[in-house]
Amino acid sequence: MDNKDNYAIEMLHITKMFPGIIANDDITLRVKYGEIHALLGENGAGKSTLMSCLFGLYKPEAGEIRLDGQKVDIKTPKVANDLGIGMVHQHFMQIKNFTVLENIILGVESTKNGVLDMASAREKVVALGKQYGLNIDPDAKVSDITVGMQQRVEILKMLYRNCKILIFDEPTAVLTPQEIDDLMEIMKNLKKEGKAILFITHKLDEIKAVADNCTVLRLGKYIGTVPVANTTVEALSEMMVGRKIDFHVQKAPQKLGEVALELKNVTLTDEFNKEKKVLNNVSFAVHRGEILCVAGIEGNGQSELVKVINGLMKQESGEIYLNGKDISHAPIRERLTDGMTYVPEDRHKHGLILDNTLEENLALRKYFLPEYQHKGFIDFKMRAKLADDLIQRFDIRSSEGRKTVARSMSGGNQQKAIVGREIDADHDVLVAIQPTRGLDVGAIEYIHKNLVEERDEGKAVLLVSYDLEEVMNVSDRIIVFHAGEIVADVKPEEVTVNELGLYMAGSKRGV
Repeated sequence: MDNKDNYAIEMLHITKMFPGIIANDDITLRVKYGEIHALLGENGAGKSTLMSCLFGLYKPEAGEIRLDGQKVDIKTPKVANDLGIGMVHQHFMQIKNFTVLENIILGVESTKNGVLDMASAREKVVALGKQYGLNIDPDAKVSDITVGMQQRVEILKMLYRNCKILIFDEPTAVLTPQEIDDLMEIMKNLKKEGKAILFITHKLDEIKAVADNCTVLRLGKYIGTVPVANTTVEALSEMMVGRKIDFHVQKAPQKLGEVALELKNVTLTDEFNKEKKVLNNVSFAVHRGEILCVAGIEGNGQSELVKVINGLMKQESGEIYLNGKDISHAPIRERLTDGMTYVPEDRHKHGLILDNTLEENLALRKYFLPEYQHKGFIDFKMRAKLADDLIQRFDIRSSEGRKTVARSMSGGNQQKAIVGREIDADHDVLVAIQPTRGLDVGAIEYIHKNLVEERDEGKAVLLVSYDLEEVMNVSDRIIVFHAGEIVADVKPEEVTVNELGLYMAGSKRGV
């Protein structure tokens, strides 16, 4: 392996611009072999842009990149791969109906007498898996394996290409706690083998767990690089957002009101396995002035629960009541106009029309109302006024204000736009599933503050979260889902995180 005294990568005075915004403003970053170097910053701070310059997806307007002390021109991802730079993207680059092995070798296939040499490829992949603790079935279809296993495929793709500089872009955003622990161990093994690892994240506890050094960006500018062992989570968060962050959610004493949302014996069968109940006789109520949190390991029926509540899926049996009205078979818009708002799990698929402007997206809940129309046409002045108001109230940052295309905005600001739009709509019940996934501590604090304000204003909040810290911090009451059933109904002050984990795993029942 290369001399550990040399820098593996030097990114010197990098500047990258997009229309109306300087995404990277004179940033310098240096990483050694045998080092895990965290890159920390709010959504939109410029982290992914900087790494995209290193991986050949973008060409910077100024600055230079050095590999092992030599200046390099990385024009494409293929050039980056050829130089030994690999990247695990936040959204995996895989062909679902290919096997693990086929995905790993795609683009660098070896042949023997004009035929694909799968035997030697398999041998190399299995050996790499054993060497780095990445054991995986090479013949499994990607569509049949877990998200954590798909991530292992991405890491093996880099190792198969002999990459020595590895970029992880928000690698834990879609993983369970156990998978996160496994990934941390894998990263430590890669470090021991002398790899240089760049780790983009928002999660301060993960930086403390594995990183040697941390570089902080804010609003496209370089703030500083600090040794992780000598700094605190509080100091890192202040560097990241420019102010102190309150990690404890502040809540006034609860004022419980009437039932706003109620489910009675709701049942839903799995679409592909008719013997399996995705939702099995689910009954619960959410009161005004309450944040009811649905906890559980992802894939235990929570997504289907929310879709049944908002009308995206139809339950087979059971009833749903909104403010006492039976909405079990009501269309989606009727549920929304009757007082329900919804922050979806996937902001790209279900929260925004990505190629439309921020203004158009902010008006999705109101454009059809009489006050936003004029003689049967959309009143564009009223729509613009609504957008400007929400942008100011919810601090939605973008390069071109309401005219910004939603796709070009950072994840945190996309989420602020959705939350702002849903809170602004006339409602009694807010249903939110994973509203803080992939967000930085500043944005998380902001979303939590809004959820608590909703509760304090007498709204009912149904929050679905896979983050136990969030569940314990934000909720007034917790119901735990396992295999489509409610296995516990507890208050956060009456339960420990370990007990919640036992409920979530199905090894303990409380109801």
